[in-house]
Amino acid sequence: MKRVTLRCSARLVIAALWLLVEVCRAESGAQILAERVIWAVNAGGDTHTDVHGIQFKKDPLEGKVGKASDYGVRLPILRSSPEDQILYQTERYNEDTFGYEVPIREEGDYILVMKYAEVYFAQSQQKVFDVRLNGHVVVKDLDIFDRVGHSTAHDEIVPFSIKRGKLSVHGEVSTFNGKLTVEFVKGYYDNPKICALYVMKGKLEDVPKLQPHPGLEKREEEEEEEEEGEGPEGEKKSTSTAPKNPVRSGPRTPNPYATDNSSLMFPILVAFGVFIPTLFCLCRL
Repeated sequence: MKRVTLRCSARLVIAALWLLVEVCRAESGAQILAERVIWAVNAGGDTHTDVHGIQFKKDPLEGKVGKASDYGVRLPILRSSPEDQILYQTERYNEDTFGYEVPIREEGDYILVMKYAEVYFAQSQQKVFDVRLNGHVVVKDLDIFDRVGHSTAHDEIVPFSIKRGKLSVHGEVSTFNGKLTVEFVKGYYDNPKICALYVMKGKLEDVPKLQPHPGLEKREEEEEEEEEGEGPEGEKKSTSTAPKNPVRSGPRTPNPYATDNSSLMFPILVAFGVFIPTLFCLCRL
C-alpha cells in the first residue's frame, strides 16, 4: 500500500514539474520577444502589457498634441486576441500632421509596427493619410477601411536599419541623429491617426502575426490575380480627387477597460493545486 501511495505521489510531483516547465518555457518565449522591443506606446490609452509580454506605455502626447479617443471600446475587434483588443480600441488623432520621437542608440536592424482599426467610418475614402519615417514616406494613402473593413485589426510593418550613422528604409538612405521620427501626415480625407505602435530589434519574421481573416485572405488573393493580369506598365489609379463631406473621428467616452493581470497567477495556482493532494498522500504514509 505504501509503495502504491509513493508511486502516485511521485507521478503527481513529476506532472506538476512538467506543467510548470512548459508554462515557464512559454513565458520565456514571450520575454525574449518583449526584450527586443525598445519602445512601445498605446496611443490615446493607458499602459498595457500584451499577450507577448510587450509593455505599452501610456501615450506621452496626452494633453500636448491631438485628441485621444476610446470610441472603439464599444466594439469587438476582429483578428485581435481578447486581451489585446484595447490596443486597437483607443487611438490618437489630430487635425494636422503629428508624430512621435523614438530614441535609438544602437545600430542594427529594426521593425516599426503600427496598429490600426477603423472603428468609426463604414466606407472607404473617409480617412486616408500617409506615414513618414524621418521624412521618408513608408506608407502611402493608408485607408484602413479599404484594407480590412470595419472594426478589424490591421498592422502596418516597416523594416529599417541603422548603420554607420545612416537610416535605410524602403531603398532610401538619410543621416540618422539618434532619433526616429514617426509622422502621421494629414491628407485630404479626415485626420491621421494611430492606435498603438512599437519599435523592436529584429527581422520581419520576428513580428507576431495577427489572427487570420478568411474574408480578407480571399480578397488579397483576388487582388494578386488582378495585378498579375495587368500589363508591365499597368498601374492602379487612385479614385481620390477631392474631399467628400469630411467627418471627424468619434467623440471621447469613458474607458471601462481595465488591465487584467490574472494570467500571472496561473503557474502559482497550478503548483498549489498539485502540491496539496501530494502532501495529503504523504501524510497518510
